[in-house]
Amino acid sequence: MKYERIIWGVVLLFVGGVLLLENLNVIEFYWRNVWGFWPIFLIIGGVNLLLNRNGSQTGSIVSLAILIITLAFLFVKGQERPQHRSWMGFWKDKNIDADIDWDHKNIEDGKFDGVQFAESFNAADTAKKTILNLSGGGTSFKLKEATDSLFEASVNRKRGNFSLTKATSDSTNTLTFKMNDKRKNGKDNWSFNSGGNEVDVRINTAPLWTMNLTMGAGELDFDLTKFKIRTLNFDGGAADLKIRIGDLLPIADVNVKTGVANVEIKVPQGSGCRIKTHTGLASKDFKGFVKKDDGYYETPNYNTSKNKVFIKLDGGLSNFEVDTY
Repeated sequence: MKYERIIWGVVLLFVGGVLLLENLNVIEFYWRNVWGFWPIFLIIGGVNLLLNRNGSQTGSIVSLAILIITLAFLFVKGQERPQHRSWMGFWKDKNIDADIDWDHKNIEDGKFDGVQFAESFNAADTAKKTILNLSGGGTSFKLKEATDSLFEASVNRKRGNFSLTKATSDSTNTLTFKMNDKRKNGKDNWSFNSGGNEVDVRINTAPLWTMNLTMGAGELDFDLTKFKIRTLNFDGGAADLKIRIGDLLPIADVNVKTGVANVEIKVPQGSGCRIKTHTGLASKDFKGFVKKDDGYYETPNYNTSKNKVFIKLDGGLSNFEVDTY
């Protein structure tokens, strides 16, 4: 048997065993603890290249032993209660910032620069569909409060530059708020999505909203109970996502696509909810839901409720939690 197949077999057994023990409530495993030690796998790869250049059986045994010891260490670390609120806490507390911003001349290392953005609200906006495109790497986004403006954002900026633009048609307003990764000369700015920025977002309660949220790595905590959210699309990598959906519309769609992430979604108890999953090795915890078919879950009141929430989850090694409130 090839050594590479043994390695992948051991890794899959480890991940599958942890997920099974979690589902059986034998252990409580925090994947965010493991994520902070990802450089270990680079070391294992280097050891493997050094010891197995000639197909040595001894080298294979030593490499396999190192892998097993590493997985045992991660198994122990994964059961420790996290000291940080989010997946990004490991880097934040060490003040590690790998985002190189060639334009931030007014920001000193380790300090934040406050920037305000706003788009005014017109009476005609009430009848329009409003699309919010929001993106930014290494950024913590929060939305809790409403505003009399159409959109507002208060940015505590440590790295990177943000921009807000608006495009208008007869039936639609499109707002784009993003962190720019370009230099003034138009050349790409190297980024590792670790800016350490904090953004407080506020939106108006009147329009019908569609949200397209994108981030490579970061945090997003949106309480949307006061707002008319028709569709929310999230596409993220190593993200910590918390969303609370309201019941102001008869139908709401939530589509989440992640890589390695922690996703927590709360829906109104009075709304019927259906979840469709395509999650591979992801951990799933859907409190109060009944499994219908392969990959489908529903609340008991799904067929009888007036309001409905449709959730689609697509992710790799992620933790998905859906609950009612």
